[in-house]
Amino acid sequence: MRRFLRVAGRLVCGLAVLLLSPVLGLATLAGMATVMAGPQVFSVTGLAVFASVFYLGLLLCVPRPAARWARWARAVALLGVEAVVVWHVCAQVLTEPPGTPPPAARVEGQREWELPTGSRLAYVRVAAGKASAAPVVVLQGRGDLAGDAAFFGQLAEGGREVYVYDALGTGRSERLRDPRGYGLPRDVSDLEAIRDELGAERLVLVGHGEGARLAAAYLGAFPGRVERVVFSSPAPLRPPPTVLGFPAPGESLRVPDVDARMLVTHALLRVEPQAARAFAGDGELDARLDRTRALASASYHCPGAKLTPEPRGSGGYASLAPRDVEPPAASGVPVLVVKGSCDFQPWSSIRDYPRGGLVYVEDAGHAVYADRPGPYLKALRSFLAGRPTGTPAGDRPPPGYLGPA
Repeated sequence: MRRFLRVAGRLVCGLAVLLLSPVLGLATLAGMATVMAGPQVFSVTGLAVFASVFYLGLLLCVPRPAARWARWARAVALLGVEAVVVWHVCAQVLTEPPGTPPPAARVEGQREWELPTGSRLAYVRVAAGKASAAPVVVLQGRGDLAGDAAFFGQLAEGGREVYVYDALGTGRSERLRDPRGYGLPRDVSDLEAIRDELGAERLVLVGHGEGARLAAAYLGAFPGRVERVVFSSPAPLRPPPTVLGFPAPGESLRVPDVDARMLVTHALLRVEPQAARAFAGDGELDARLDRTRALASASYHCPGAKLTPEPRGSGGYASLAPRDVEPPAASGVPVLVVKGSCDFQPWSSIRDYPRGGLVYVEDAGHAVYADRPGPYLKALRSFLAGRPTGTPAGDRPPPGYLGPA
């Protein structure tokens, strides 16, 4: 009985050490990164600690035999297991995934803002005639300048200019050396600098999806600078936790693009973001997010809808920045919320937004403007013209709503 307890205790200790080995490896890797060691140094050091602790765990799990030849056989077998596991982990950690795309090419009409905030942002301007009204600024963040300019440019009427731009760290806009520079405070400052660059007293904001958060944050910070605002398929102001920070937008996507290399990147982001970017560059993180969104493309539309390819370069490191927004106080700014009948964003996401008119669009998913462009444009044109649009938003979804509550 005593021997059984001793063997069982050794096995439990061994399993605990095995489970602890990747934690100690990541901790060592992160610690080395904080003393400004290069990616090669902190990667190899962390892997060496992982391998050493993992082998110790194997030794504890397998009792030491009495016969000398059996000890040698045990050592060879354990080294074989060690080699297979460590080789697999090393291959995942040290090998950059294939298929990292080149930077997105320029689109027709693309220009750049050099803002006093230090941001360099790519944008497209659409105008029809002489501008005499507040410009429309579209907040999307999908990296599809050409497509967004072609669609939302149809709002360029009645003396309005329409501006579509890629937020910092996304699409064709500048990437930062230090990922700590990303986040809503910087995006809000950039948007205020854009308003000043345009020489506009006030802006009309059209925030779609994640862009609705930015619109709400800007409205909360500069209510007097907003003429009216559209929250289109708005994302929750306080987003729920996600695996390693990557958004998982639809029910069709349960597990983001996660492996040992991504675990290392995420650990580095928590302690030394610049080391994370040196380890896994912008192209790699952009490609990972592109793959995540491509897998979830069906969730952007109603079942059976025709799917279109998702744009590239949506911004990996920028997407990992904190995005929580405090609900803006009542400001008297006219508000319109547009919601599709099968949007993957929950109905509850609109509760924290300022209340205004609600346009509920049947047979439309998250990409409501792509699924039902006619009703969408009609609602926005009516709203921009100052006419009462939509009905009061309720806390509960209407009958027939297919999205989450």
